[in-house]
This record gives sequence, C-alpha cells and structure tokens, in this order.
Amino acid sequence: IIAEKEDLPVPQNVKITNITCDSFKINWDMDCRAKDHITNYFIDLNKKEHNNSNKFKHKDVPTKLVAKVVPLPMTVRGHWFLSPRTDYTVAVQTASKQSDGNYAVSEWSEVIEFYTADYSTVHLIQLLEKAEGIAGRMLRFSVFYRNQQNDYFNKTRETQDNRMLPTVKDNSGSHGSPISGKLEGIYFSCNTEFNTGKPPQDSPYGRYRFEIQAEVLFNPKTNLYFGDFYCMYTAYHYVILVLAPEGSPGDRFCKGRLPALDILDNCFLTCTQEEEEGGGLVFHHAQDVILEVIYTEPVDLALGSVEEIQGHQLSSMSTINAKKDPSCKTCNISVGR
Repeated sequence: IIAEKEDLPVPQNVKITNITCDSFKINWDMDCRAKDHITNYFIDLNKKEHNNSNKFKHKDVPTKLVAKVVPLPMTVRGHWFLSPRTDYTVAVQTASKQSDGNYAVSEWSEVIEFYTADYSTVHLIQLLEKAEGIAGRMLRFSVFYRNQQNDYFNKTRETQDNRMLPTVKDNSGSHGSPISGKLEGIYFSCNTEFNTGKPPQDSPYGRYRFEIQAEVLFNPKTNLYFGDFYCMYTAYHYVILVLAPEGSPGDRFCKGRLPALDILDNCFLTCTQEEEEGGGLVFHHAQDVILEVIYTEPVDLALGSVEEIQGHQLSSMSTINAKKDPSCKTCNISVGR
C-alpha cells in the first residue's frame, strides 16, 4: 500500500542529461527540510505515444523503477526497458519506506520528455564482431550492381543529367543505427552466385540492372565503414557497408560515427593488389552474408551499363524499411533493439 505523505518533498526542475541509446542521467531539486525521511526514489518511465501509433498493438507496460537514495544526478541504465531513437516521458516522486513495509510517497514531479540516442561506435563494434563470426569465406567478384525498375533509369537520364543521386537511407535494419534517416547514398550489391561467380539473375528491386566495374567505386582512395548487421525473421543475414571516397561529405559523416574497416583485410569486402608487377586490383566479398553497399556520391550511368535481367523480381526479399528481428541471437546485442 502506498500513501501520500504531506512532508515528503516533490522533485522540482527535473533535468535529463548524458543521454545514450540505453541510459540517461536524471537530476532534480527538492526541499532540504524533509530529505532525511527519503529512503527511495520512484521513477515513472513511459514510451511517448504518437499520433501514428498502432491503436490495436499491445501497449508497452509502463516502467516504474524503484531506486534507493543515491547522490544526484542518478544514472538510469537498462536495455530491457530503454530502446535507441525513442521518445520517452519521465516523472519522479520521493518515497519513505515505513516500518510496516509500505511506502509513503510525495506527489509526482512534472513530466519531462526526452529522446534516446543512436548506437555509439562501442555498440556498432559489438555488432561488427557478431557479423564477423558468420561472414564465411571470401569469394572473388568484379562488379557492383544495382537493380531498379526501368522508370528509375529513365528518370536518371532525363531529369538528373544521367547521374544516379544519393538519397537518405531508409529505416531498415537495427533501430539504433546512426545512418538510418541520416546518411545519403546509393545502394549497390556485389554478392555472386557460388556456382557461376556472377551476380544472381533474380532481384527484389526491379528487372533492370546497372553494372559497374568494382574499381570505379572501390579503390585505395575509398574509405570503407561498417554500418549494420541484421536479419528479417529469416535465415539470411545482411551486413550494411558504406563506401565513401576519401574526404567526401559521406566520408566526413561516417568518421567518428561508424567503425572503419581496412580495405585490404576485413571479413566482408576487400580490395587488394595482384602480386605480379603491374597487376590490377582484386576484389572479394563474404560468402555467408548478403552485403548491402552504400556508395555516398552520385554515379554517372555512363560509367557502367544498364541491361534487363533474365530472372524474377523477388519482392518478398526486399529490405526497404525492413524491421530487424529483435529475438535473433545471432545479430542482436545487449542494448535496445
């Protein structure tokens, strides 16, 4: 049983600081006169409802945290009730545990809103290490390719001066990804069929394919970054990589936000020099993950070729705005999903 007690101070001027994807610091002012009676703080934490929230979806159970009195500011941490990139509301009350085991409590403070952060590089490195564990052996490839409907390529020729232009990345993959909704780029694939060494004939994205020699986009003047690792309730796992020409706007965005990979030696995508004198560049991709490569700058169609594929358009394999499976032990880390 909880009873309100007149002389317990109500927290005032509540402030939230040091916000990460799964923690924050909370501080407040309160009347000093009754401080000695306080034994606990009660924190009421809720996901903020939005107008577009699904009214039929089960609502998240409000999280009431009971903390023993500690010096303020107090750190609140927990991936089981905090998710990245999410709006929350928080309120606090002070409490005094009574001899009968019940609590006397103050009134609630004002309600404060805050927004949790993206994954930090620490979290991305944890994802990277998980992805490395299943990447498999490396297969040689020679082209990057991009499938779209014919209308996309017609528009590129007619209204974009023959150049495919970067667009803002969608919300596919990990909810905490720092590139979703922020990084601009163009999606390419490079996976090959095991038996032919060539790009697969089928695609989720359209019957027309732009192919470009790998060295045009990926060479010693290109920086390579790890972006994400996820699955969509299937056995397939996806790794997002970012290719950014050195010093480009995309490169500046990625520096400090994403783990950089050595283009000569990593588990996903490599560019090395053939050993014999005058040898060209050699490219390899990981066999056991599907790579989604984001190139951060415009690409002229004249640098490659567009042809119709012979296979099918497998729309069910599309990853556009695909939600990550939060229960998969292979590609999730101990932080908000």
